[in-house]
Amino acid sequence: MSKVIADMSMSLDGFVARPDDSIEPVAGWFFGGDVEVPTATPGFSFQAPAPSADMLRDALSGVGALLTGRRNFDLAKGWGGQHPMGVPVVVLTHEPPSEWRDNKNFVFVTDGIKSAVAQAKAIAGDKIVGVATPDMVRQCLEARLLDAVHINLVPVVLGQGVPYFANLAETPITLETPEVIESQGVTHLTYQVTYPN
Repeated sequence: MSKVIADMSMSLDGFVARPDDSIEPVAGWFFGGDVEVPTATPGFSFQAPAPSADMLRDALSGVGALLTGRRNFDLAKGWGGQHPMGVPVVVLTHEPPSEWRDNKNFVFVTDGIKSAVAQAKAIAGDKIVGVATPDMVRQCLEARLLDAVHINLVPVVLGQGVPYFANLAETPITLETPEVIESQGVTHLTYQVTYPN
């Protein structure tokens, strides 16, 4: 059965982007090494440090669907029609954009997070559902639908920006001892989620 895993790069002080949504300070590790990792987008590859490259290859082969929100979809301009991971993207939104309805790479869901996760799991099959954006992570945590949190921890302090975890209705949420992969300019941490009774 498919697992639902959040995956984001984060600064030491807990931000995934600057206030203007730019992610360069926390995403440099994708291009900070000498190992090429091709994506599903022709001509676009990551150039990561070796330990990160191995992790990226596993992620690219292990993810069967992505879950995101409409704001992220709009900021990325629909990734030009296909996400670089090459898998279908489930977009939770109040209103589907009419110009994208015929694109088979995207599924627009309007009836809540539980439905969005269920549809993403059906698409992913035995593979992982990757969750992007802090708001989708918050909604999945509050609905107790998130199995694990993967953090690419970057040694930078932003001071302000878009927090990874904010405004959770139910806390504390306990994360188990992480699996750790040390790399150049980033430490990859994977935590299993334990929900309170």
